[in-house]
Amino acid sequence: MADLFDLIILGGGPAGYNAAERAGAAGLKTLLIEKRALGGVCLNEGCVPSKALLYSAKLYDNARHSEAYGVSVENAALDQTKVIARKDKIVKQLVMGVGAKMKKAGISVVNEAAEIRGKNADGFCVAAGEAEYCGKNLLICTGSAPVMPGIPGLLEGAERGFVLTNREILALTEIPQELVVIGGGVVGMEMASYYNSAGSKVTVIEQLPQIGGAIDAELAGILQKNYAKKGLDIRLNCRVTEIEDGAVIYQTESGSYNRAAAGKVLCAVGRRPVTEGLGLETLHIHTQRGAIVTDEQMRTNVPGVFAAGDVNGKSMLAHTAYREGEVAVNTILGRQDTMRCYAIPSVIYTSPEIACVGETQESAKKKGLSVTAHKLSMRYSGRYLAENEGGDGICKVLTDTRSGRVLGVHMIANSASESIYGAALMIETELPRESLQELVFPHPTVCEVIREALFEER
Repeated sequence: MADLFDLIILGGGPAGYNAAERAGAAGLKTLLIEKRALGGVCLNEGCVPSKALLYSAKLYDNARHSEAYGVSVENAALDQTKVIARKDKIVKQLVMGVGAKMKKAGISVVNEAAEIRGKNADGFCVAAGEAEYCGKNLLICTGSAPVMPGIPGLLEGAERGFVLTNREILALTEIPQELVVIGGGVVGMEMASYYNSAGSKVTVIEQLPQIGGAIDAELAGILQKNYAKKGLDIRLNCRVTEIEDGAVIYQTESGSYNRAAAGKVLCAVGRRPVTEGLGLETLHIHTQRGAIVTDEQMRTNVPGVFAAGDVNGKSMLAHTAYREGEVAVNTILGRQDTMRCYAIPSVIYTSPEIACVGETQESAKKKGLSVTAHKLSMRYSGRYLAENEGGDGICKVLTDTRSGRVLGVHMIANSASESIYGAALMIETELPRESLQELVFPHPTVCEVIREALFEER
């Protein structure tokens, strides 16, 4: 007879382990099934380890370029082996922390691949390893995997270790002399940033007319200009057509073909929901373009089955996954809750950082929204000026022309990631610009530029 639970969660990433903790705290008998390590992609091979590398690069850059601040550092060096060892130590510590949280919350954890086997009188049946479990409710949080497009030579290159994904690029113990990054989105730019600082000759090939995906176009241009000064070669409006030994062939906007030499290639063109082999068909769970379809309570078309995180394809960000898992658990508990996606911050942890929330001028125009842009140089902040010699960051606040409500905030500056939550709160609360002008920010701080931008009439 299968063990019976109130809730079975498939996947131990941000959506899964956070939902498990919330469910356990609410008294639900909960089973969490994760085939690899707790923490998922974010903790093991994404958000956290990449930030460990990027911080090492920041220290290295500061050591090499500190003369303008009156500091001289001789013989600065980056030891990649030690950088990776430190990254591994941090990941191990955090994975153990998640395990401790599960134990404290009374969560049963099984480290096996899971497969849905249908439904019986007791609930939803899930097989994991040699055992079978039943749950009154099922929450699918199986995350996402890198997209590997059908570029000739790409899969063969991956088999040889020449082509890397986000997983392998974070484990390299040697710095490649030449690195070609396919895709100028978040993952591509962060890894391009690290390896550029570490000494690689980096080329980024992006099919779109700007880096950073759907971020504010002006911020994307500033970031590109900053990295051009650092020697990073960014090729926009270009399409990779073939992977050869030691090179990437790509077609330019004019139709000509170029060849970029590569010691390693990072494929960072996007991610896809992981739904294959889960047994979704046994419950007839609806999917669209590979993602599980959910409503604002994370419910699927099957009563009692929920999906949160990257697997539903709504917003592939770890912090979105945290919140979606909470909404699913609250819905199971009968609590009124709704997932709202209009004020979810996003960050690119380059140097400088880009942090954004809400509408851009481009997205507002597409939606027919009338917005006013209040833009200010980050140099209006005394602290920013003191800490960023030659910095060219900006802060842009978008308000609804009629109501005055903040609809979007976009910043490019070091530590912008630590300020953007306040901007998200401005959007969530729907307070008018005049009310937000009354907020008191600490001085001197970088974030007070947001308040100053609220007073700008341009």
